[in-house]
Amino acid sequence: MWSLIVAIVIGFIAGLIARALHPGNDKAGFVMTTVLGIAGSLLATYGGRLLGLYGENSAAGFIASIIGAIIILFIYNILSKKA
Repeated sequence: MWSLIVAIVIGFIAGLIARALHPGNDKAGFVMTTVLGIAGSLLATYGGRLLGLYGENSAAGFIASIIGAIIILFIYNILSKKA
């Protein structure tokens, strides 16, 4: 349970940084950026566990969370342009 809380807090910060690093004109607000950052952190955490990079009770690191958030923002931008 603690690893999930850590992933959410790191994801919040990572989402803000990923939003600043990601090129393009995003129309997402603060709440959506936070949700995407948390999703990126969770993607990095659980994806890393599936790949064997992290242990069962470990959360993704800060850099991995930022990368996960950028991936989520990239996918979000692709889907929002087609809709």
